[in-house]
Amino acid sequence: MAVEEPLNITFQNVHQGFRAETLVRFLKARDWNVAKAHKMLVDCLHWRVQNTIDDILAKPIVPIELYGAVRDSQLIGMSGYSREGLPVFAIGVGLSTFDKASVHYYVQSHIQINEYRDRVILPSASKKHGRPITTCIKVLDMTGLKLSALSKIKLLTIISTIDDLNYPEKTNTYYIVNAPYIFSACWKVVKPLLQERTRKKIQVLPGCGRDELLKIMDIASLPHFCRKDGSGSSRNSENENCFSLDHPFHQQLYNYIKQQSLISEPAQPIKQGSFHVDLPEPAAEETEIAKSLESELQKFEKGNMLSKSTDGIKIDDD
Repeated sequence: MAVEEPLNITFQNVHQGFRAETLVRFLKARDWNVAKAHKMLVDCLHWRVQNTIDDILAKPIVPIELYGAVRDSQLIGMSGYSREGLPVFAIGVGLSTFDKASVHYYVQSHIQINEYRDRVILPSASKKHGRPITTCIKVLDMTGLKLSALSKIKLLTIISTIDDLNYPEKTNTYYIVNAPYIFSACWKVVKPLLQERTRKKIQVLPGCGRDELLKIMDIASLPHFCRKDGSGSSRNSENENCFSLDHPFHQQLYNYIKQQSLISEPAQPIKQGSFHVDLPEPAAEETEIAKSLESELQKFEKGNMLSKSTDGIKIDDD
């Protein structure tokens, strides 16, 4: 029984009172195979215990300047709620650089947002609406996507694998907006590699996606980069920009983590240093997607270099 106790405690943090909905998420992630879903859930609980994930919301990234640098280079935020009460998370895929801190800080920050969503935001939304709300919506901004995305693939694969294994089926729909041509080329390669379940969740919207997104959320919840065509992820005031450390979501999140750290260790000074989590080996599917993306981006780069080198060549007609 003593061995089971940590697993029971961490399972409570996972299900937050919505046990049936949680089991369904793991079943969906394993195509309703009960044995595989059970193994996935048990593996997830062991990962949480071994990496003390239950404590991660009491481990602020300090000093605040370092956390600000993480926020400036890992663009993610929460812009509001859909009309059905689902939290709307915005992710600046194209302009995230992941170059201001070590991998461990980015992973820590990502898991903290996951845990804050699952243990604070979703239970609060469920209470407000009087029904289980256990998933969110994600709006992915591709503004600024360049060939340099190649350098981010490894870290993005790690984060994606952590989500697939330990936070399955938490996203209801992925909306992709402001997609440049390079995205279309990559999407053609990646789409056939995705599981049908995942493919159905992804919608590529025209332009900034404003008109489509306003069908499911009010304008106040629309991410700043969807407000008008060509607005981009970085050309807005800090108050509107949900990626900014000054945005209410990040202020509340950071204050919550600081308060939790004082509750858990009131007499101790807050330690600097990242919260290390075992980085998973990517699944075969994730590896294949990453390799295909790298290959496509390299082809794209070669094509660009070729077109630039031939631009200056003049051919005389004889």
